[in-house]
Amino acid sequence: MLTEAQLQQIMPNLPLQKLQLHLPHLNHAMLVYEVITPLRTAAFIAQLAHESGEFRWMEEIWGPTAAQLRYEPPGDLAKRLGNTQPGDGKRFKGRGPIQITGRFNYKKYGDLMGIDLVADPALAATPEHAFATAGLYWQTNGLNELADAQQFVTITRRINGGTNGLEDRQKYYERAKAVLGLGAAPRGAAAAPLARGFEAIRAAQARAPSAKKKVAAVKAAPGVAKKPAAKKTAAKKAVAKKPVARKAPAKKRAGA
Repeated sequence: MLTEAQLQQIMPNLPLQKLQLHLPHLNHAMLVYEVITPLRTAAFIAQLAHESGEFRWMEEIWGPTAAQLRYEPPGDLAKRLGNTQPGDGKRFKGRGPIQITGRFNYKKYGDLMGIDLVADPALAATPEHAFATAGLYWQTNGLNELADAQQFVTITRRINGGTNGLEDRQKYYERAKAVLGLGAAPRGAAAAPLARGFEAIRAAQARAPSAKKKVAAVKAAPGVAKKPAAKKTAAKKAVAKKPVARKAPAKKRAGA
């Protein structure tokens, strides 16, 4: 079971109030679905942290976007998701830290848990059921066994369908392993935020090296430039004072 301190270290951007709300349900789901070893826990928490933005998003934000409109029948994607009625796309949008999407999945996971998620889809976003669906998905897709073998990339493909966000997922994974005593986290693993929704920040950070060089140059310049500047000023004053001192007496004598 995870402690508050451990989860806070793995997800440093998770507010304490939300952490305390979610942690009991998270631990219960991990116990029920046998996410009970450090390796399984590290992989599970890393994937959830990335997918949900450290539990910021428990349901898909509905636009609808062009992609989300494809959830609506008719259409191939809607058919695969089991969406058969107008409005099913929004009704059965992604919910939970590993988002289940579509009427078919709501029925499948609801039936497995013994609750009617089709009649009340919003239940899938509540902490009790959100972590349960994530744990159930994890177990039924063989992800515990992959976690035992440290096949983290394969786990990512089974959840994501590809390797989107793999670098961020791996940072959470290494951090979680370090917190759980499985090894040291790599340099920079404590930097945050790591998850989706921060593309603009990451783009700005990519440009940062040139900016840092400029800042370093500015910081270094005063220490080097001040001394020569002081010498030049003193030299100018010295040169200016001597001619004035010599000429003044000469004018007085000429006037006399």
